[in-house]
Amino acid sequence: MIYTFFGGRSEEMGDGMARTPWDNVKAARAGNSAVEGAYAAAKLAIELGEQVRGMREERGWSQRDLAKMTGMTQPAIARFEAGGTTPTLPILERIANAFDTTLSVELKPKAVA
Repeated sequence: MIYTFFGGRSEEMGDGMARTPWDNVKAARAGNSAVEGAYAAAKLAIELGEQVRGMREERGWSQRDLAKMTGMTQPAIARFEAGGTTPTLPILERIANAFDTTLSVELKPKAVA
């Protein structure tokens, strides 16, 4: 049996659940401005998390170490590093202080396509 999800094609797995390849889902949602905005926000959260994780690992710190320095919990640091949360400016400032860096927020014009 074949199932349809957002215009994409998915096949029933042995457990009776339908699975849709991510590329099919993404293609079906392309052009939807709300979806594109959500993807952009998710991308930013993931990039910030990756940067913090890289800086933390360069210093040999554990997530628990960074959490103590920022007044956060280790699970909160883990969610942030995984891109699961979008941090507020005060949280970013606390993280920047822990790394002895400055926080820089920049607004740039969008590229013209």
